[in-house]
Amino acid sequence: MDILATFQALLSDLRREKREKFQRHVSVGDLLTDRWEIAREHGFGAGTSCYDNVLILGNVTVGKHCWIGPNVVLDGSGGLSIGDCVDISAGAQIYTHDTVRRTQSGGVDPIDYAPTRIGSRVFIGAQAVIQKGVVIGDNVVIGALSFVNTDIATGAKVCGAPARPQ
Repeated sequence: MDILATFQALLSDLRREKREKFQRHVSVGDLLTDRWEIAREHGFGAGTSCYDNVLILGNVTVGKHCWIGPNVVLDGSGGLSIGDCVDISAGAQIYTHDTVRRTQSGGVDPIDYAPTRIGSRVFIGAQAVIQKGVVIGDNVVIGALSFVNTDIATGAKVCGAPARPQ
């Protein structure tokens, strides 16, 4: 058996095992890796899991018992801190930089950076986008598809584009 056939057979077995055990299909990277080990390798807190296809840039700190879903962007190029017990749903994007001024100046102005902070016990819905420099308090719920471009107070529930309290 050649190497490709061996690899395909392995993938088939891993897919079947994932389907039987968890009733799900995941990317090849997630079949071959351990989400908790990925989080440990990045220095994230105990009990945190992070899918293989998460884009992690720069200085990102994540607390304990967090769940970072598939296809998430964690941009720590300007410094990103995330507290404990935070769930970041599939496709959410959290930024600490933008290139607006650089683009509009024809490349003359620099990239803008600002740290983003997310408290503890925060739920971030699927495909939510959090802009650079935003501070999110504890016990916050951010609805799916929300665009967060201002600070969110502790205990708030927000949704929409831009995100507003509910």
